[in-house]
Amino acid sequence: MKSSPKLPILSDKERREALAKAAYVRKERAAIRVKLAKKELTIDDLLDQTDDDSVGKMKVLAVIESMPGIGKVKARRLMEDIGIHENRRLRGLGVRQRAQLVEAFK
Repeated sequence: MKSSPKLPILSDKERREALAKAAYVRKERAAIRVKLAKKELTIDDLLDQTDDDSVGKMKVLAVIESMPGIGKVKARRLMEDIGIHENRRLRGLGVRQRAQLVEAFK
């Protein structure tokens, strides 16, 4: 049986900083999803920003579900058709997967 990894021991200051950073990243990702929903940002543009950790670590499923007219079922079906695993993040997409994802939203 595998033992779970030990959590790092953080000082109160380090914990507050980590929580603040996590909150900032969540707000940033929420803003990206809103821009996708309003068509102010395209999937193609977003994939060009995957060097940024906030973007690169976003789950593909969350991004697709943010697109107008796409719900949970359609998003999962599209990912299955393209061959993207449900837990894949944007930075982990292959060249063909990226191209198919961009093509799906043209």
